[in-house]
Amino acid sequence: YQLRESGLAERIRDALRRHGVPASHLLCEITESVAMEDTRATQRAIEELGRIGVYLAIDDFGTGYSSLHYLRSLPARQLKIDRSFVRDLEEQDDARAVVDAVVRLAHALGLRVVAEGVETAGQRDILAAMHCDELQGFFFARPMPADALLAWAEGDKPDGAADFSPSMIGSYADTAGAPVAGAAA
Repeated sequence: YQLRESGLAERIRDALRRHGVPASHLLCEITESVAMEDTRATQRAIEELGRIGVYLAIDDFGTGYSSLHYLRSLPARQLKIDRSFVRDLEEQDDARAVVDAVVRLAHALGLRVVAEGVETAGQRDILAAMHCDELQGFFFARPMPADALLAWAEGDKPDGAADFSPSMIGSYADTAGAPVAGAAA
């Protein structure tokens, strides 16, 4: 509903200024199904957010009924592959084929790709071989309080967490061109 409200970008810009956060540090996620409900309103809101420097990710990609035309026309920076595809990567050829196609398509459109729901080393390895840009999931860590996440980013790895470098430190814009080992869940 917020996407259809007038003044959304202005409210976000004001909040970012009030809290001293650069717009390039904010990534708003919109699910594929919501993006396709009212494409005209969605595109208007996303363009307004883009003008103030806020990034957009299409979440749960592959679970809705999106048109490739609209995917092409939305000024998104990132596409998130739904965990339902990631879950079957190790056992099902069709899941691997779909994820590989989505990664290639997204990269061809200049989008970064995040795979959600990575829970095993096998899934991680398959996605890395497909050149997926970022990975999220319990394989890397369980949800944690903000102070524990910051401590981890500064080198204090939580018990049971996988070895990798969290990608949330630094500006998203700073890492937009370089692959990262993983993203915290």
